[in-house]
Amino acid sequence: MANTIQTPEGLFDIDGLLTDEELEIRGVIRKFVDKRIKPDVAGWFERGEIPAKELAVELGKLGVLGMHLEGYGCAGAGAVAYGLACLELEAGDSGIRSLVSVQGSLAMKAIHAFGSEEQKQQWLPRMATGEILGCFGLTEPDFGSNPAGMRTRAKRDGKDWVLNGSKMWITNGNIADIAVVWARTDEGIRGFIVPTDAPGFSAVLVHHKLSLRASITSELVLDNVRLPEDAVLPKVSSLRGPLTCLNEARYGILFGALGAARDSIESAIRYGLERVQFDHPIAAYQLTQKKYADMVVEYGKALILALHIGRLKEQGKVRPEQISIGKFSSVKQALDITRECRSILGANGITLEYPVMRHMSNLESVYTYEGTHEMHTLVIGEALTGIQAYRV
Repeated sequence: MANTIQTPEGLFDIDGLLTDEELEIRGVIRKFVDKRIKPDVAGWFERGEIPAKELAVELGKLGVLGMHLEGYGCAGAGAVAYGLACLELEAGDSGIRSLVSVQGSLAMKAIHAFGSEEQKQQWLPRMATGEILGCFGLTEPDFGSNPAGMRTRAKRDGKDWVLNGSKMWITNGNIADIAVVWARTDEGIRGFIVPTDAPGFSAVLVHHKLSLRASITSELVLDNVRLPEDAVLPKVSSLRGPLTCLNEARYGILFGALGAARDSIESAIRYGLERVQFDHPIAAYQLTQKKYADMVVEYGKALILALHIGRLKEQGKVRPEQISIGKFSSVKQALDITRECRSILGANGITLEYPVMRHMSNLESVYTYEGTHEMHTLVIGEALTGIQAYRV
């Protein structure tokens, strides 16, 4: 009797935990990634480029951009469906999921949650189609984990606002049509919709990256950028604004990172079945099978946790520390898994002929952005003890 080969998800019967609509959405995105992303992404990574504007329009046609938001041309999909889309996108490359996360969970979310009705009508429908690309300016060169220390300032000048400062590690910065920029004001932390063709605004491309090479990363510089009064997001004047958006992005990451892990596991299994050493495929050896088993069990546990957090989110019950638990778990396990997969591929694992080391390199950035692994550790610690150890 022939053995039935299980996929990582099949081994846990993940499909039985999903609705028909979620399965359909996952299938559509997986097909897009297989046909549109995977054949070319190694070349984009090697050259340090990505056809982001072209891909944004294609992703817009799929309904992925801002898919978890309601109205204004957005699909209003459930949290789990959005998470599964992020997982499939990151199975292609972390840079593709980052493009979607920044557009939908950061830039669009900020406007959707804190913008005026006029701002929503003006920007969101065209952002949902990919016609307009956005970026999100929060992190500064000297203030990553502590956004409260930001130095970017906005001051009133008559009816206008004038912005000065800089933002760092901004995905899509050089190709964005608008930037949602957070700045310190006399009224608190405010968000501003900044057209990137505004006088005094510039974006400087970050070169020499060893991670997220199929993604555009920029520094934003604001030198006396003058904006009209209606450029400010009216519904928030504190760090609650950007932190709300970051929680949305972290949620996508806790699913997305597992896409990189799954793609690496599947690649390592295929390789192990084909690669022969000492007259046997290396997948036949006990040490290799132990690696497969360890990785798939950790992947399955992390995915089930992600689905649980997604269901809590759909019920309106999820708490920020639970999203931190999800990111903490998923990214750590994904990084460990990709490193183990690289060991199975041996020397071949360091080439772009296989996706594993590309995923591993990308995950080094995912481990850091939207809250470093250390910060999420301390968020969990604070939830357990009531002590903010990062302030001690």
